[in-house]
Amino acid sequence: MKRTLPQFLEIAKSLSDANRARILMSLRHGEQCVCQIIELLELAPSTVSKHLSILRHARLVDARKDGRWMYYRLADDSSEPAVRQALQWLDETLRDDDQVIEDSARIEAILRIDPEELCSRQASIS
Repeated sequence: MKRTLPQFLEIAKSLSDANRARILMSLRHGEQCVCQIIELLELAPSTVSKHLSILRHARLVDARKDGRWMYYRLADDSSEPAVRQALQWLDETLRDDDQVIEDSARIEAILRIDPEELCSRQASIS
């Protein structure tokens, strides 16, 4: 017996927040360090980490640790159909949204900054 309702609800809950949708749309530009996502959203590190945890629990993103830093990327093509469909729906629905377009330009600029420099700068502000 297939249990898709719990997975569906987990995905739906994770998509019900504007910042999480912005994170997912930003990750279309490729893997990003948490500090890059913090810079984009202009939120506290703990808040961004909580959002990323929710997205990871729903399996919409994958993560890897590299030294002191965590990197996130969209779930790949081998993920479950519900995850792939949710990410496709999100992209089709939001790609022309004003906030997403603005975020896209900002993340491109942020990605040109060395992540180590960005993380160090954020740590000195906190």
